[in-house]
Amino acid sequence: MPGAGGGSVRTREVNRRLAAKGFHITVLTTRYPGWQERVEDGVHYVPIGFGRGANRLTRLLAYVAKLPYEVARRRSPTELVVEDFFAPFSTMAAPLWTRRPTIGIVQWLHAAEKGRQYKLPLHWIERLGVRTHSRLISVSEGISERLKEVNPDLHVDVIGNGVDPGIGEIGPNLGQDVLFLGRLEVGHKGLDLLVQAWADIRCRIDGKLLIAGTGPDEERLRASIEAAGLSDSVEMLGWLAGDAKFRALSNARLLVVPSRHETFGLVAIDALAAGTPVVAFDIPCLREIIPPGAGWLVEAFDVKAFADQVVRSYASNGLKEVATQGRKFAAGYSWDALAGMQAEAYCTALAELRKPQSQRPRARNDMKA
Repeated sequence: MPGAGGGSVRTREVNRRLAAKGFHITVLTTRYPGWQERVEDGVHYVPIGFGRGANRLTRLLAYVAKLPYEVARRRSPTELVVEDFFAPFSTMAAPLWTRRPTIGIVQWLHAAEKGRQYKLPLHWIERLGVRTHSRLISVSEGISERLKEVNPDLHVDVIGNGVDPGIGEIGPNLGQDVLFLGRLEVGHKGLDLLVQAWADIRCRIDGKLLIAGTGPDEERLRASIEAAGLSDSVEMLGWLAGDAKFRALSNARLLVVPSRHETFGLVAIDALAAGTPVVAFDIPCLREIIPPGAGWLVEAFDVKAFADQVVRSYASNGLKEVATQGRKFAAGYSWDALAGMQAEAYCTALAELRKPQSQRPRARNDMKA
């Protein structure tokens, strides 16, 4: 769906590589305006629901209501069901109703935060759903640890996200502007914190704050920028993809990631690959992909410290060295290699899940990358 986040990028990049290896993959996804059932890069995409899918809530409810039926329709030729965790409650406890070997992919595990936002017990749904799984793929060590706290019997393969090779073909320019790139969700992505920080520093640096992306809180964000008197120093770029995204990353002086929570942080690793240093809050998953020397981590949610670090980093004489370190680190995140690991995880899961419960090996963490 246009405007979808890093989880959708991962799904597309991995699945098209698995299709090239001979896997037959059908993706059941939500409907959205302009949706169509199609085969793209060898992957069969089937948007399910009712109508055009123009409304977020009805789109979600229709997907949840129809998913078990649509899985049942395809049960006969299906060998392995992959449940990709999604907002707002992560998992529908798919192993209970698929009647096929089922593995989960955890790119989203934020039901507690959504529960507080909507005042609903969504985290209990998440916890109960995680306990129905025996094998999961997590995109980070931090999420793996959280999953094991909920279900100690889980086998978790940690397989991260990759970098589009096209990013590395555009050299770093270290321009004048500071960039945010991502889905426009104020609470999740910390955009309210970013607006507060930018109000503090807009007169202390030369460039503008560029905000690239779309999302459900776009109008709210625009209103907060205007209310803070920042319209002259903030530019909204809309949704960027492909070369336009690569150029925006390459031309930025810094990428800022003010997220309150992430499962991986794909945009951060993309920025490092482009040679753009990153300033982010020190939260578990970002800690894994922003090593010392390639960016800066700030005490979580300390807006003043975040603002001050942006100013220091912006004026640093060592940005070229930081950019070089970031590109070296990001070179290890190859979609081809990660897709191969996911193929291995699928084949192993299929073999193990076909065994009686008593013959399955004890849970462990494996295949980390």
